[in-house]
Amino acid sequence: MTDSHSAERDSDDLECVAPDRRALPPRDVLFLLLSDVVLMDLAGPLDAFRAANAESPGSYRLRFITPGHSVAVAGGLTLSGCGPLPPELAADTILVVPGVADDAGPIDPREPQMQRAIEWLRSAALATQLLCVSSGGVLAAHARLLSGRQCTTHPARIAELRLADPRARVLDNRIFVEDGCVFTSAGVTAGVDLALHFIGRQLGARVAANIARRLIVYLRRDGTDPALSPWVMHRDHLHPAVHRVQDAVRRDPTARWSAADLAAAACTSGRNLSRLFREHAGCSPLHYVQQIRLALARQLVMQSRLDLKSVAARTGFRSGQHLSRVWSRWEERPPSAFRSDIARSRRAARASPATLLAAQL
Repeated sequence: MTDSHSAERDSDDLECVAPDRRALPPRDVLFLLLSDVVLMDLAGPLDAFRAANAESPGSYRLRFITPGHSVAVAGGLTLSGCGPLPPELAADTILVVPGVADDAGPIDPREPQMQRAIEWLRSAALATQLLCVSSGGVLAAHARLLSGRQCTTHPARIAELRLADPRARVLDNRIFVEDGCVFTSAGVTAGVDLALHFIGRQLGARVAANIARRLIVYLRRDGTDPALSPWVMHRDHLHPAVHRVQDAVRRDPTARWSAADLAAAACTSGRNLSRLFREHAGCSPLHYVQQIRLALARQLVMQSRLDLKSVAARTGFRSGQHLSRVWSRWEERPPSAFRSDIARSRRAARASPATLLAAQL
């Protein structure tokens, strides 16, 4: 049963609660498309933002821009109807840069279309939130938007990313990386993980979970990948009883889930449920509950000034000490480090574009 008091939210102690989108204009999501764009790099995030509008109408306005008149897709299609590169972007614009195919080798920053895109990125993207999928991160590196930032890209492009900007802090074992207002991901399906993570930050984790379910996201990932979203991990199976439990936990993560409660949701015995989870989800039922609660706790730590005891009460943990113990199993850095990162990112976001450009150059 849910503790109704712990589920309440006081607006005074939250810095960043998901707003009522009905009262706000939609955010612009611009997809920067270049020749030989990888269709899945575009389609994954595009469908996630489209589904976000279905879950929370009016949240996003999707637009497509290109340095040319049309876009040749890797594989033979041609996309038309894209707009030109705008001279400037509003501060709340979300810019998505899908990757391009590597058939012709590394990205050549001297190629006319690439050069124009890089120069435009260097000036126009400073005040935006930037999402790079696969080799889109290499393009951002050529524009000096990753200098001093943690980032990643497709494993086959890691060396190219390091060469594009030696000052970028390249991580080669991540599905996606967030550093301030810049998000980068590995290839293809990782763009979906990144989009779900980003949308969850803006509209709430439950909206992101609903989008994942709407898109039928069953991801098969190595558990050592530290950036994998818990809202979609352990879902690479089709067993109905396990899915019933996972859906029930995601609908109400803060409920006091006992082994008997979980078994009842699955319509099976506790012993059999444990066996089914190990076989089909690769974890125990308790492991899954803790991962979902930890995702909510991480969100509160980064978006509020609540102390750890209050975060624990609102996310289903017995106490602040209990949350700390579970946190340390899955995160190398303590909650205070996450909160410091967010504060630093917000200070950077308030800096003027001129200041940011000077720091990067």
